[in-house]
Amino acid sequence: MKLSRAASRYAKAILDLAIDKKEAAAVNEDMKSVLTTVHSNKELQDFLKSPVVKTEQKRGALRQVFSKVGGITIGAFDLIVDNQRADILGDIATKYILLYEEMNKREVATVTTALEISPELEAKILVKAKELAGTEVTLEKKIDPSIVGGFILRVGDKEINASVNSTLGELKREFADKYSIE
Repeated sequence: MKLSRAASRYAKAILDLAIDKKEAAAVNEDMKSVLTTVHSNKELQDFLKSPVVKTEQKRGALRQVFSKVGGITIGAFDLIVDNQRADILGDIATKYILLYEEMNKREVATVTTALEISPELEAKILVKAKELAGTEVTLEKKIDPSIVGGFILRVGDKEINASVNSTLGELKREFADKYSIE
């Protein structure tokens, strides 16, 4: 996953402030909430990206949507909106979580599925992710209907692609190679 340099800088600054205030864990929970909400809500993404929406409207909307977050996160929202970077809020949250997990010697594993997964399946995936990472792992779940079924598990630079979409692509290539007309 390629995140912008700006997102990385904001995330690092937020983490530094949160560490100084001894609120890094609380801000991490806030950022998980931000990430989940932003990535699952296309309308919110469009709203934050829109150049037509005024700064005060974006600030008000973020405060209303995330009414339960702490002061550091609210301050980060204000700074991001004032600097007209609300469009990268999801990336900032992602990078913050990665930095926080790295600081705590944990790896972030991302599992992408077509539908919501059951707690039993999530536990099995977490075991496999820990095995791949060789360390403690935090599981981040994403839903992408385009994979049709199965899952894609990413841990660091390792990936297990057991999606239906990937399998169909492999079959298509095999048939094309085997039955190509010369």
